[in-house]
Amino acid sequence: MGDSFYEYLLKVWVQGNRTSAVRGYREMWEKSMKGLLSLVRRTTPSSFAYLCEKSGDVLIDKMDELACFAPGMVALGSSGYGPADSHKFLSLAEELAFTCYNFYESTPTKLAGENYFFHSGQDMSVGTSWNILRPETVESLFYLWRLTGNRTYQEWGWNIFQAFEKNSRIESGYVGLKDVNSGVKDNKMQSFFLAETLKYLYLLFSPPSVISLDEWVFNTEAHPLRIVTRDGGEIPGQSEKQTSKSRGRKEGRFDRH
Repeated sequence: MGDSFYEYLLKVWVQGNRTSAVRGYREMWEKSMKGLLSLVRRTTPSSFAYLCEKSGDVLIDKMDELACFAPGMVALGSSGYGPADSHKFLSLAEELAFTCYNFYESTPTKLAGENYFFHSGQDMSVGTSWNILRPETVESLFYLWRLTGNRTYQEWGWNIFQAFEKNSRIESGYVGLKDVNSGVKDNKMQSFFLAETLKYLYLLFSPPSVISLDEWVFNTEAHPLRIVTRDGGEIPGQSEKQTSKSRGRKEGRFDRH
């Protein structure tokens, strides 16, 4: 499941302050979530929830770590539904996050492979076994921590960070693994490890007021964008003092040119 299109349908609605002007994006996102529900399957014997890949009319029992952005997206969007559907989608987000965390827990290095296959009676097995320091799982843990306050997500994030420290840390930075089973390292640190993976881990252990989700929305590359009204004003609830201070900084920069 590719991330950017579905994620941006939701986040344009969020950045537009959930107003009627951007309601159409929310409606498209909700329609896509009906499609997502048709891809949900559960393993045996442990009942891990996962998202199938769809190729034409064929469903493949395979899920990429890349798709682990979905729990965070679903959790973020759950609050826009009525009570029953909100609970249903938040519960699904939590189930999917548990599966993604177990992508990590299921390997000797405690780092996830690139993708996983699901077989009846065997739960999951790693497919492509490299790890390139991807952010999607910790991104979802960040959202679920902020939206539920459940410290379990911090514990899971800490375990993942410790696994990076143990297996990927080198003198000059961090590197991926060629194989999460053997722990053999590659020689690359992807730029998104700094821009996304470590950023979300940092925010997972920061107070909710740090880049508050009431005031900011993250794009798919983890850049925070201010939630604004349609005319470009600040979101409702910001104090006049805060607004004046922000304008002062901008004016100061212009004055120096």
